[in-house]
Amino acid sequence: MSLWFVLALMTVAAVFAVLWPLGRRNESDRGGSETVVYKDQLAEIDRDKSAGLIGASEAAAARVEIGRRLIAASDSEGAALAAPRLAFRRAVSIVALIGLPLIAVTFYLSLGSPQLPDFPLAERARQPAATASLDNLVAQVEAHLEKNPTDGRGWQVLAPVLIKLGRFDDAVQAFRRSITYSGETAASRADLGEAIAAAANGVVTAEAKVEFERAVALSADEVKARYFLGLAAEQDGRATDAAAIWQAMLASAPADAPWRPLVQSALTRVAGAGNATSPAANPGVRSGAVAPALSDQDIASVKGMAENDRNAMIRGMVDRLATRLQQNGNDVEGWLRLVRAYMVLGEADKARAALVDARAAVASDADRLKQLNDGLKGLGLDG
Repeated sequence: MSLWFVLALMTVAAVFAVLWPLGRRNESDRGGSETVVYKDQLAEIDRDKSAGLIGASEAAAARVEIGRRLIAASDSEGAALAAPRLAFRRAVSIVALIGLPLIAVTFYLSLGSPQLPDFPLAERARQPAATASLDNLVAQVEAHLEKNPTDGRGWQVLAPVLIKLGRFDDAVQAFRRSITYSGETAASRADLGEAIAAAANGVVTAEAKVEFERAVALSADEVKARYFLGLAAEQDGRATDAAAIWQAMLASAPADAPWRPLVQSALTRVAGAGNATSPAANPGVRSGAVAPALSDQDIASVKGMAENDRNAMIRGMVDRLATRLQQNGNDVEGWLRLVRAYMVLGEADKARAALVDARAAVASDADRLKQLNDGLKGLGLDG
């Protein structure tokens, strides 16, 4: 049964309820005050005749006269009352037959939703799950994984969503568990490396680089891993190596590869900016997060510039590198570059302070601490 049929049936019932009382005659409509008097007089004549007060011929004549007057009075009163009452009933009938449906339809079209399809109760029960926010869905998946921690497929599905939500550290753990319980692939290792880089504000750390190298070892054609290895070379100040990696990618890529514009842009950047790097246009890394690299060659290359320009350029590079290391203290090579930069600038106090910060950052990792101390030998510091 369609909705419109139900509405029409309800409208008919409402109209009938209004018109039914109008179709019934009221007892008061059957006579006015003058006709009542004449009727009483007829009754009075009958009583007088029965009592012998008047004769039969007189009673008949009086009855004829009163009857004539009664008919005349009835006709006049009926005509006087019928016109307005008939007009009123017609007006009410028109309103009931036309006005009520029209008003109902007007209100329904303005306040209702006639174009919506049927919405069964079963569908309503499922609706909250379909429209729940992404955070609620993630919470449900996390609750499931808490009870089933070895569900590798669940971790594999959850990890990319966590990256979209900006929960990079959680995404790293999710990718690790996905690899643990579902096995490693080149793509999973590359995804893990990307998550680690994102957690480090876009810096390809040594830990992330290891994952990208593992991905390339599993598949030499893993695009994401090769791109980030080029990015790591750029951040380390090895623009030539970065360019070589990206040129090799473009040489072997199909003409319609969707990532070609990204790699071409990166290649143009390193070719035009020398060893000084700029943020990579990578959608998987937060904008502006890639810190510039700094090496001894960088400092030597600007010694021929005007002193103010040279100092401003070097100072900017050093400050950006120091900021990045405060966010990611596990980058031993970065600490070594920073210490050497301060030494070249003649700021031995800052070099020693950076050395203290570096040792504090890697103190819990014996291998990194040894790498740091080995790199500091011969710099004239207490290394």
